[in-house]
Amino acid sequence: MVDITFGPEPGKRPDLNNPTEAYIHLARRKRLYGFILLILFVALMASGFQIAQDRNAGDFLSGLHQLGAFPSEVLSEAWTNRANLPALLWQHLPSLIETLNIAAAATLLGGAFGAFLALGSTRHLARFPLLTPLFRRTADIMRAIPEIVIALVLIFILGGGPVPAVLAIAFHTAGALGKLFSESAENADLKPVEGLTSTGASWSQQIWLGILPQVAPNWLSYALLRFEINIRASAILGFVGSGGIGYDLKLAMQWGGGKYDQVVAIFTLLFCAIVLFDQLSGYARNRLVKGQ
Repeated sequence: MVDITFGPEPGKRPDLNNPTEAYIHLARRKRLYGFILLILFVALMASGFQIAQDRNAGDFLSGLHQLGAFPSEVLSEAWTNRANLPALLWQHLPSLIETLNIAAAATLLGGAFGAFLALGSTRHLARFPLLTPLFRRTADIMRAIPEIVIALVLIFILGGGPVPAVLAIAFHTAGALGKLFSESAENADLKPVEGLTSTGASWSQQIWLGILPQVAPNWLSYALLRFEINIRASAILGFVGSGGIGYDLKLAMQWGGGKYDQVVAIFTLLFCAIVLFDQLSGYARNRLVKGQ
């Protein structure tokens, strides 16, 4: 059977008032646009790879066979010193706890400010509607700046340690959660708000009694998801001197051979923590949103 969605016969114009021909015309346009996007994607990938290849210190393809050389060296040394791993896991556990504390504090601060941005940028709910674009652009700016850039600036001002990491992650988290919280609030049913307004309730009472009970499960779900992301972000920021287990990993890798058993111990702790909190937060999100 011939697939006629590629287009009508040559010289024939589709009758868009006919449902069948209108569907065929729409399907043909979607296929055409999809084909054009695919060509653009392939062209961008090819040009990006060539630019990276030209700027790279060595040839990517010729060095591809060495891809597993460093991991095998690390695992080999860790296996040789496997008797030291339990002690190393215990040694780096305080750094992991510091990383989790950074992520938790940043999520709480970012979530609180994100809720403030969301209530100020949500249509039909904003206390000052004229300032809604300002709140939205503020969230966009906070979301657009990477945590590591903010952390580098704060380390220059405040010095190394967990405080710059908390502030950097909280800054980015506020922008991200502000956007998610706002979208969730915009989908809330406004009938409770209208009922409260008719009784003379204040704006804060309308939000507290009419909106928050509806959006609280989604907001908590988004915050838990962001907490998972912030655990990884806090570990990465350790490489720029922000403390936590990432800083220990940086020191162990800088020493090179002889410290690779520490690298494996740190990766093991970090992996187990991420998997654990991923499972716990996933369970909590299902209970909050679906009641399961």
